[in-house]
This record gives sequence, C-alpha cells and structure tokens, in this order.
Amino acid sequence: MIAVIVPAHDEAASIGRCLAAISLAAAHPGLRGEAVQVVVALDNCSDATGSVCSLQGASTVTLNARCVGIARAAAADHALALGARWIASTDADTVVPADWLCRQVECGADAFCGVVEVVDWLDYPQAVRDAFTRKPVTDGHRHIHGANMGISASAYLAAGGFSAVVTGEDVALVHALEQAHASIAWLAQPAVATSARRTARAPHGFSGFLRALEREVLDVAPALSPVPVLQR
Repeated sequence: MIAVIVPAHDEAASIGRCLAAISLAAAHPGLRGEAVQVVVALDNCSDATGSVCSLQGASTVTLNARCVGIARAAAADHALALGARWIASTDADTVVPADWLCRQVECGADAFCGVVEVVDWLDYPQAVRDAFTRKPVTDGHRHIHGANMGISASAYLAAGGFSAVVTGEDVALVHALEQAHASIAWLAQPAVATSARRTARAPHGFSGFLRALEREVLDVAPALSPVPVLQR
C-alpha cells in the first residue's frame, strides 16, 4: 500500500483541490491497482478541514501541536500502522500531477525529492516571478520540499522519521537519510503546483522563502540582486 500524508491547519479552502488531485494520481494505471491511502493530520483546525477530508474519503489524525514536524510525523505513523510501504508527502495548498505517485515509486531509490512550481502568483510583482524561475531546475537538483517528496517505509524508519520541529522537518529528514546512506532520487519531474500565499503555516517555509525573495528583488537593483536560497 502507498500512503500520502498531508499536514493541515485550517485548510478548508484549499484541501479539496489537493485531495482531488491525489485521487487522480491514485488511479493512475502505472500503479497497477495498488491501494493508496491518504492520511491528513488535522493540526489545531478550527474550520471545516476535517469535514472536507471526510467527504473525500481521506483518513485523519487529530492533534493540537501547531507544529508541522509533529503533524507530518503523526500522519506518517498512522500510514505505517496501516501497512504503507511507501510514504508520499505533500501540502494542503498543493496540487499534484496525475503521474506523481507512480513516478515516485518507480524512481529506483529509497527516497524521492521533487520540486515545486507556482501557478497563481497572486499579488507578487513580475520581478519576483522572474527571479524564482531564473535558473531552470534539472535532475540532480538539491531542493527539498515537504510538498513533493516520498520515502520507503524502511528508509523512513531507519532515518528516524520527521523531527518535532516547527519548520524544516523535511530538510532534517533528508539530512538523516543521507547520514544513513540512503539513495535519493533528485528529480525535476514530477513537479507539483503550490500556492504563493503570503500567510505562512510554517515559519521559514516556502511562503517565507517567497517573501524573502521579494525583499531581495525590491530592495536591491535587479542586476545585482542575490536570490535567497531555499533550505536544502
């Protein structure tokens, strides 16, 4: 069985699209009918996130940690208890492509690290968009995103799982995998589409990266502007 884990804090407005996309990926013929279970960690939710999950058939675990590391770990633990052999991770404001799961499990490695694309830039100026896409992403990149990663159950357990940190749990896990000499596929595809929202769920996450990039672009002449580096 393949599991997809999603941490969520008050994501009623976006998680429906996320779950619908995961359902399409779960039905991909490349999976040859293997079962896929979605596990959403409802972390201190006060809106209808749980109701949306129930309507779309996702399993849920409830906690009040307000900590993405704890939430992602709780979802992973539940997935392992259900018998998952592979754990794919994404975020509630993210839409995955149809081949997302089959490409992960066929990557030939203990873990998969993919990249994110922004579809709706909201009110970010064009200069920020240009800075984000300035350097094309290719296979062998070193980007780490909890919104687009996957790991075998055995490698996850050997690395100690997600850390109980409020940000950077994805980076910490990948570093632990490297220390354990796990093989990692750093692939540019499949990429996922994520939100450019300014209200961050985790400090110093992707939302924070975009805001830092905006500050750099607007405060420094474009020709001299260094691009902030997302945690790798």
